[in-house]
Amino acid sequence: METDEVLALNVVFDLGGVVLSWDPVKVAAQVCEDPGEKEKLYTVFLSHPDWLELDRGVLNRDAAITRGADRMGISRKKISDFLGRVPSSLVSIEDTIELVRQVKKAGHKLFILSNMHTASIDYLEKRYSFFDLFDGQVISCRIQMVKPEAEIYQYLLEEHNLEAENTVFIDDTVINLQAASKFGMKTILFESPSQCEEELRRIGVL
Repeated sequence: METDEVLALNVVFDLGGVVLSWDPVKVAAQVCEDPGEKEKLYTVFLSHPDWLELDRGVLNRDAAITRGADRMGISRKKISDFLGRVPSSLVSIEDTIELVRQVKKAGHKLFILSNMHTASIDYLEKRYSFFDLFDGQVISCRIQMVKPEAEIYQYLLEEHNLEAENTVFIDDTVINLQAASKFGMKTILFESPSQCEEELRRIGVL
């Protein structure tokens, strides 16, 4: 009797905004009362290239604080407080963790591809056990590469011996998905755990 075999795929999850909640507006409100300062923290500071260089692991915290204070006219203390609160503000989304478990149970390999500061990933690995569900991970600050640069996707595929056409990448940012699709990976724009589950079922992962 013939049976349908489900092809084992590589399913790659982003962390912030997918596996972990990320609300910079809330974090900024914990640091600043002034509306203008709050807006500068979650717009100007986060959109500046320095933020990406923190993710890349090539800009140290003190330099980022000093440069941000000079650039925005916000005290070093407030920027330091903001950065200090970021790691603990990244809280696991339990419905996504359950989805990760479903994908693993279905026989697929699981990977992480994330832009993340050193302080955040070090904190998260100590706090959460869900990292054990994954077969491998690529964290930007540890390899000095960041999404959406092509090099980090190439690194993911080569380091873990993945075939792009058998790989699904889930991220909450369109530009990151567009970069992955250029390598031939299937992509899912994450909006919610339930929507992501529907997309995974649609393409035959679940």
